[in-house]
Amino acid sequence: MPSSTQRPDPPYRRIVADFHARILTGDLRPGDRMPSIRQIAQRWGVAVATATRAMAVLRDEGLVEAKVGSGTVVSARAGHRQQVSPATSSSPRQAGAPKRALNQRHVLGTAIEIADTEGLDAVSMRRLAAELGVGPMSLYRHVANKDELVTQMVDEVFGGPELPTPGPEGWRAKLELISRLQWELGRRHLWLSRAVSFTRPLLVPNMMAHTEWTLRALDGLGLPMTTRIREALTLHALVVTVALSMADEREAEQETGVTLTGWFLAQRERADELLGSGRFPLLATVPAETVSDLDGLFEYRLARHLDGFAAMLEEQS
Repeated sequence: MPSSTQRPDPPYRRIVADFHARILTGDLRPGDRMPSIRQIAQRWGVAVATATRAMAVLRDEGLVEAKVGSGTVVSARAGHRQQVSPATSSSPRQAGAPKRALNQRHVLGTAIEIADTEGLDAVSMRRLAAELGVGPMSLYRHVANKDELVTQMVDEVFGGPELPTPGPEGWRAKLELISRLQWELGRRHLWLSRAVSFTRPLLVPNMMAHTEWTLRALDGLGLPMTTRIREALTLHALVVTVALSMADEREAEQETGVTLTGWFLAQRERADELLGSGRFPLLATVPAETVSDLDGLFEYRLARHLDGFAAMLEEQS
């Protein structure tokens, strides 16, 4: 005789159901700020990964959204879904006909918009289908899964800027150009730094074209290909490292609702206490804006790296 005992819902579904009920009953209203991932994890006694999954489901259902400067808030669309029951809310939102003819460029553009606004974790096949107003199965004619989607997003982004041929005169000017171009891409698309890998590189034409251009910039210097490819990877790593700091700051703002300026203001009393103690006389003279100037940090690291590369070339000659 089959048992009538039902397996309990996984923890993330219980969290989703709780917030679902609070949103639909009006306890949480459009624009209200949601607890942070850490707060959810602490309140429910679950792992951060479980809390993250619960928030991702709520995003997929269109009930919450990330808002720069405010963190994750109840979506304005939630106000139009008062009649939706928790039992049916897990099915993808159908919006009838697509907003416009569905093609690969449209799919990628929408996915990039989601990632630019909310981060790469917010991109899912269900969320993308909801934004496009189609069923998730419609997307599989254009991309096989999320991994392939992210790969194509990276290729699309790297294909945006036009690489000059042959470019400015001299190896240093060329390396500065390609580095600043990639830095601008990283600033515009903060998720990009998390999507690339050096040990398992994405084999996409537009990203490979950047590497090829960098290798060609080192023509005529008498360098072996091993050195040239290491230089290309080092430059890219320089860009990615600073871009990751910028991405981390965006995530912190979205999760806490506190901007970097607000965070510094909150720390001012403690900072004044430490720096005024006389224990750190040199740190006390550092302008506050220098620490948070990631553009300045990028330019400094690029200049010092190229100074070292120039010294290496001089030694070899």
